[in-house]
Amino acid sequence: MNSITANLAGVRDRIASAAARAGRNPEAVRLLAVTKIFGPEVILAAYEAGLREFGENYVQEMEAKAPAVAGLAGARFHLIGHLQSNKTKKAAQLFSSIDSLDSAKLASRLNAEGQPLDVMIEVKLSPEDSKSGSAEADLTAIVEAVRACPNLTLRGLMTVPPWSEDAEQSRPYFARLRELAARHSIPELSMGMSNDLEVAIEEGATWVRVGTALFGRRIRV
Repeated sequence: MNSITANLAGVRDRIASAAARAGRNPEAVRLLAVTKIFGPEVILAAYEAGLREFGENYVQEMEAKAPAVAGLAGARFHLIGHLQSNKTKKAAQLFSSIDSLDSAKLASRLNAEGQPLDVMIEVKLSPEDSKSGSAEADLTAIVEAVRACPNLTLRGLMTVPPWSEDAEQSRPYFARLRELAARHSIPELSMGMSNDLEVAIEEGATWVRVGTALFGRRIRV
């Protein structure tokens, strides 16, 4: 608990410093605590430290954690990993926000679940095969599909750049996402992680997704 509190203070200082350099209000940048692979006890400790927004990669993993965290008033869970279309029902029950929507078909299936959901469209700007998301060329059609769904609220765009120890290598991807969001009048940008959140903030991120800097390295058992 003490380490999470200290780490959270450090991350908030980084956000504030980056926002100041960019001439932005640090309160315009929200922190999504990435708790994938960690157990529910980490979510409980992070909640106690003041965090309320949590990111998970897998529907089944969140389903296993849900009973232990169901009583956390004000906590919201975001799905940030790829969502298979056959898991939309469970995803709509477990998450407040689907940040990795990548097709019009998936939007239709989520909407049909009848649950109000925030969504972000994940855009694949990286050439890496391991990355998920919609192609740039498909973005307009997906935006129109989401906006036609009464149960979905389009909040933003999300992307994951290629990994690099040099945070500057992420900048072109973040800048491109900002341009795409502006083109479609989409207000929020989820981009930047523990290693490159400063660059993301300089390029307009409104959400940064931070796991390692808060909780240390993940070890899957």
